Amino acid sequence: MSYETISIDQVQRVAIVTLKRPEVLNALNLQLVRELDEAIINMVGDEDVGAIVITGAGERAFSAGADIHENREKSQEERDAGAAERAEYTWRMASCPKPIIGAVNGLCYGGGTVMATSMDFLIGCDKSSFRFLAVNYGQMNATWSLPNLIGWPRAKELLYSGREVFAEEAYRIGLLNHLVPNDQLIDKAVEVASGIAKNRAEGVANIKQMLFEHTGQPMEDQFWNEVNSRQGRFRGLTVEEGFRDFLDRKGRKPAVS
Repeated sequence: MSYETISIDQVQRVAIVTLKRPEVLNALNLQLVRELDEAIINMVGDEDVGAIVITGAGERAFSAGADIHENREKSQEERDAGAAERAEYTWRMASCPKPIIGAVNGLCYGGGTVMATSMDFLIGCDKSSFRFLAVNYGQMNATWSLPNLIGWPRAKELLYSGREVFAEEAYRIGLLNHLVPNDQLIDKAVEVASGIAKNRAEGVANIKQMLFEHTGQPMEDQFWNEVNSRQGRFRGLTVEEGFRDFLDRKGRKPAVS
């Protein structure tokens, strides 16, 4: 598949998607949103992809957010339609059964933060910074995603203020899972993604689904939901299937009843 605004590479079972509009700080025009959405949908059905890493091209930005110049040129009806498309792609990214990791190579502002916080988790470098800018325009976004990453009190501060959060603070408050030097960012992201991708894809997808369903539930409901799901819809491999290598090494025969 050929794309204009993104590029795709693969390292073993990790797909690396690069937002490729560095001249406008990887601003999210509708073409990029559509291409990214299509690429992720295709990867869900690709058994050779176990995890996805998303990063930005250039030295400055992961993504500066929505393409303001494109929006200005459209009618209100077109803007509303575009906003609906962006909402749909963001949710598909958040609920993607395969893990998506953001490798934040620079500034991440506005709509870029919405995209980033809809991913499973983020890895950053010295150049990473974040601004949740919607409040500056009397709007809102990331109210559903940011609290799940950093907790309600910190999310409130960042969403209410729109202030910039630099790399060290982002790591300290849990917005970044890992913080590495700039030149090690992609290697670290691929390392982490590879560790996930080597596992059984259904197992990772089931855990992600359970975490989605747990949000907001009482603790006891979460507990029994997991217990019942392990025995029902998310039943895993048998002992013989799941521990085949171990059993082969030990040379033991299955028990005979």
